[in-house]
Amino acid sequence: MTPTSSDVDTRQPTPDATAPAPEPTPLTGDLLICLTPLPPEDLEATLKNLAGAFPEQQTAGNGNSNILVAIPDAAPASSPDSVLSTAAPDSSPLRLLHYSSSSTALFLTAADYLNAFKMAQEHNARACILLGPESQTLNPGFVRDLAAALLGSSAADLILPHYRLGPNNGLVNSAILYPVTRALYRQCPRFPQAIDVGLSLRMAERLAMAAQPFTAAGQNDAILWPVAEAASANWPVAEIDAGPRGLPQPASTDLNALLSETAGSFFSDIEARASIWQRVRFYQPGCATPETPFSTGTLPDVSPMLEAFRVAYTNLQEIWSLVLPPQTLLGLKHLSLMPPAGFRMNDELWTRIVYDFILAYRLRTINRGHLLGALTPLYLAWVASHILLTGAGAAPEQHIEDLAATFERDKAYLVSRWRWPDRFNP
Repeated sequence: MTPTSSDVDTRQPTPDATAPAPEPTPLTGDLLICLTPLPPEDLEATLKNLAGAFPEQQTAGNGNSNILVAIPDAAPASSPDSVLSTAAPDSSPLRLLHYSSSSTALFLTAADYLNAFKMAQEHNARACILLGPESQTLNPGFVRDLAAALLGSSAADLILPHYRLGPNNGLVNSAILYPVTRALYRQCPRFPQAIDVGLSLRMAERLAMAAQPFTAAGQNDAILWPVAEAASANWPVAEIDAGPRGLPQPASTDLNALLSETAGSFFSDIEARASIWQRVRFYQPGCATPETPFSTGTLPDVSPMLEAFRVAYTNLQEIWSLVLPPQTLLGLKHLSLMPPAGFRMNDELWTRIVYDFILAYRLRTINRGHLLGALTPLYLAWVASHILLTGAGAAPEQHIEDLAATFERDKAYLVSRWRWPDRFNP
């Protein structure tokens, strides 16, 4: 029998109150931008800068944004979205993600790289940008250029900024990190341990793999060395002019602790990659970086640095003699007798000092903590010399470039002593 309309129940079914809500469509994007923890006002400024960096960016074909911005959960729940809405109402290509992070480190850390790759993989991003502390001071144009370089047809796997800093800023980088990285790996980014980086997806994955042993051991703030990772894989590295940038200030003013942490991580990474950098060709001219304009303002007082060096020269002879060859010790003696106005540490002496400390770190000639502590007054002597040299009219950046070239030329010394550590080279 054919049913009539009265036989058919036309009521809508009652929704099952216990049924789970449908899963939201996951955001996807070509580019993921990860921010480290920032104070609320700095986060607001960063988000406004990011919105301004991509004013006319179009959304992806599925309606989702092609730029995702990941912010730590510590950020105020309502502030980021409202700020983004104010900065670019109705048309902003940025969409916010939240993730857990409590990092207070000055550098990008193992946890930062691991989180970035996980989010990039989850949201199908082709590349990611990590912006470190004080990111609100970055020029929006730099972020836009970095994104374009990452997503372009000839993109490098690792893109680093060239910051325009003052002549007396970032001197650990200038004295050790930059010249050693350039000499060992033939990679020329002026800031190899930059606070901001651009990564291809495969570079993000490689760094995440390098980070896993540290995060598994609870060392979330461990420092990674992206240029060394790229060099080990023989992947291209590029550099983009970033203009000026505010540098995060350490919570502690203990230079000895800060230098020990940075140099210790750097020296450990060099030890782990000896088979890589020993195969890289020795000095060949070609690295060039933009000249950084500098101010002729008041120079820092170098008297405390010189006093620290002279006190160390009296008290650390026993330790230094275990690390440094006689010729270098003689050079330090001459330094200790120089009048303050004419104090100069030549590039060859500083190069040998750094290379011999790297070797002593590898050989555990003395306790590593004591070793790195013994490096601090020597570093202060180099800083004092650099400041006095530039105060006398030398171009700061040219001095750093000359120093890096000396490290390149003298790489054979490190390789030789690494292979035959008991033989002091003349």
